[in-house]
Amino acid sequence: MEKIGIIDLGSNSARLVIVNLFDEGYFMVVDELKQTVRLGQDMEADGFLKPQRVNETIKTLKMFRRLCEASGVSRIIAVATAAVRRAKNQRSFLDEIQANCGIKIKVLSAEEEALLVYRGVINTMDIPKGIILEIGGGATKIVYYNRRNVLNHVTLPFGAMTLTSKFADSDLKPEEQAKKVEEYVAGELSQIDWLQSLDPDTRLIGVGGSFRNLFKINKMVRKYPLDTVHNYVMDTDDFLSVYDMIKVLDLDKKKKIKGLSAERADILPAAFAIIKSFTGHIGVSKITFSGAGLREGIMFNQANPQTMEKPISDVLGYSLNTLVKYYGCEEHHVEHVLQLSGILFKQLRVLHKFPRANLRILKIAAALHDCGMRIKYYNHQRHSCYMILNSTLYGVTHREIVLAAFTACCHKREDISAYEWAKYKDILNDDDLEIVKKLGVILRIAESLDRSMSGVVTGIDCDILGDSVIMKTTTEGDADLEIRDALSAAAEFKKSFHKNLEIL
Repeated sequence: MEKIGIIDLGSNSARLVIVNLFDEGYFMVVDELKQTVRLGQDMEADGFLKPQRVNETIKTLKMFRRLCEASGVSRIIAVATAAVRRAKNQRSFLDEIQANCGIKIKVLSAEEEALLVYRGVINTMDIPKGIILEIGGGATKIVYYNRRNVLNHVTLPFGAMTLTSKFADSDLKPEEQAKKVEEYVAGELSQIDWLQSLDPDTRLIGVGGSFRNLFKINKMVRKYPLDTVHNYVMDTDDFLSVYDMIKVLDLDKKKKIKGLSAERADILPAAFAIIKSFTGHIGVSKITFSGAGLREGIMFNQANPQTMEKPISDVLGYSLNTLVKYYGCEEHHVEHVLQLSGILFKQLRVLHKFPRANLRILKIAAALHDCGMRIKYYNHQRHSCYMILNSTLYGVTHREIVLAAFTACCHKREDISAYEWAKYKDILNDDDLEIVKKLGVILRIAESLDRSMSGVVTGIDCDILGDSVIMKTTTEGDADLEIRDALSAAAEFKKSFHKNLEIL
């Protein structure tokens, strides 16, 4: 395993993420640090990075360097984006950073930056056709892709910070300034020919700190139960309600909004104005949020260089494999339970009548059903439930995450309380409880059939005869332990499927 540091020096903020690179192309973020440096502020007049901003950046990068050394980081990958890319004193700035901090910074071209953002998104989201909107402090990236191939991309030379400065006017009300930003952005978007001919089913994917803040605000308004920005879906009308609330407030009042970063309060209205203009221009009714972007694109490049040529084909499978390794689960047992639960799902389809899509829920629960043992063996199913709810899972919806967590919780005779279920009423519906109960029983039987973790049960053939289901096992050795353990689920099986259970 190798530990690396990734520094993303943007126009508004500097971020450090420390990442463990595992064998076989997997990675996990283990630490993060962010500082608002406003490196690109006040550049508009002459194009030079200002001494005060440079000094603040050097101070921040020295701090990042110390944390990397203390954490055992073997190498640092540092990149800079719009502000440094446009700076007339770029060379002297980079030399000063190298001399004072011992960090060599690569200045990304607009195309390199856009492609890294795309790789961060495409390797973490199962959305076949999308348009990515990434709002930075000094630039706005738009990437259009279909069938996991980039079709068009453009980097606009303005972001939340530069537009805030450009339209700052003490004689205008906050909402009047926001309106001017909207009109300016709309004019710029109208000049991008390919934006006029997007397919109607294209999904809008929002990336960056402004979208993360939007999620936090909307989470507070809705009292949304998950603290997971990745794959969060928001109606455009709900966004417009938040925007209308924000844009009329002065700075002091904006800083008091729950969920809003005080350091970003002054530039957020401009970011929201960009979103307003963009959603209106392309005519979308929903926004899907991505918690992954440029830095994750670098992580994938470092952990799995093949992603520079071809994206991950199975986003969910890759994510689950990462977590299985990170949590130290018994990989052979996980693989076997996945196989057996998949067989049971298919052979019992005439009874449960679930669509194939629900197999994804069972796949997550089967892969991570034992991860709670990293906390404690006793009641580990409840710990597994919590860990699934709070893990970084890619390529999966929030509803699927919650259902998988509850399914994993049911694999040890656990019952879901009405209180626990009610917490997720905004994500689930009443019919989903049946899904959890039936998938939970399937998972319990599959895990029992590998009770000794030796893979002794190699196959299952289910016969549905009258009021009974007869499971005939194919074995390699003595499977008495496995069959006895699986039969302990007979009562739950009958309650869920209304059939008696026999296992041979």
